Amino acid sequence: MILRHAFIPLDNARLAHLCGSMDSHLRDIESALGVTITRRNESFRVEGLKPQAERAVALLQAMYDRARKPIPAETFQLALVEASNPSAQAHGSEPDDDAIVLRTRRADLAGRTPNQHVYLRNILDHDITFGIGPAGTGKTFLAVACAVDALERSAVQRIILTRPAVEAGERLGFLPGDLAQKVDPYLRPLYDALYDLMGIDKVTRAFEKGTIEVAPLAFMRGRTLNHAFVILDEAQNTTPEQMKMFLTRIGFGSKCVVTGDVSQIDLPRGTDSGLIDAERVLRRVRGIATTHFTSADVVRHPLVARIVDAYEAARSEV
Repeated sequence: MILRHAFIPLDNARLAHLCGSMDSHLRDIESALGVTITRRNESFRVEGLKPQAERAVALLQAMYDRARKPIPAETFQLALVEASNPSAQAHGSEPDDDAIVLRTRRADLAGRTPNQHVYLRNILDHDITFGIGPAGTGKTFLAVACAVDALERSAVQRIILTRPAVEAGERLGFLPGDLAQKVDPYLRPLYDALYDLMGIDKVTRAFEKGTIEVAPLAFMRGRTLNHAFVILDEAQNTTPEQMKMFLTRIGFGSKCVVTGDVSQIDLPRGTDSGLIDAERVLRRVRGIATTHFTSADVVRHPLVARIVDAYEAARSEV
């Protein structure tokens, strides 16, 4: 099917921002939606299957409408992800009473793919939620966003973020400094998410008041975590014993999210992953939900999704 579309009124600056350097945005749209785009000035010709062609035209118009300034790479990639997932658009048109609105500094924060919408709903509806999938799918970021939202609404009294201190295939050796400085490199991704969602000043005050705590998994032993939103990140690097220890810390009024990527396990050879074990053991336990992400949910650079697919294909050939 061939669709023709012209942008009126003509604005050459917007057209330049829409198309990107050397028409890079148009090439990305072609690759993501499986269409062919040609243009002459403000007139565009989109060729492809009817659903994909219609989504491409809708995306071009949406990007043109916001192209008064150069389109940030992140904004363009998120729009591309949504256009590539037609069912995500159906979620986006939900009635207001069903829409998931999170109170964070990011006013536009929302699920971008069907699995992300399911993930957010699972977090809201279950006391323990597992998010399993490749890098770049928003597992940790959306979990931290839900935690910040719960704290802002006073649904919980504190946020506790933890991850196992396991080196990613390297030997870091002795780390100088006090305890906080020693574990900081392992927890930096969690700090980054907090700063993005709350701002540095607000996060700093929350740490001082004790309403936000970031700690290695080993520090969870012996604790009972009441009225808290607890997130275990990089859970593929826990042992089954550590996972059991962590999950049994959950107290009254608490919510727990466990995230991990089972394709990136850094445990010593021969050691079972606590995340894989927990998914098997807890499969039929009421009150626990699991969301599986795929490369279609990647909301980083387009290459990330292709890298994930390439590694999956190579693994399946072995």
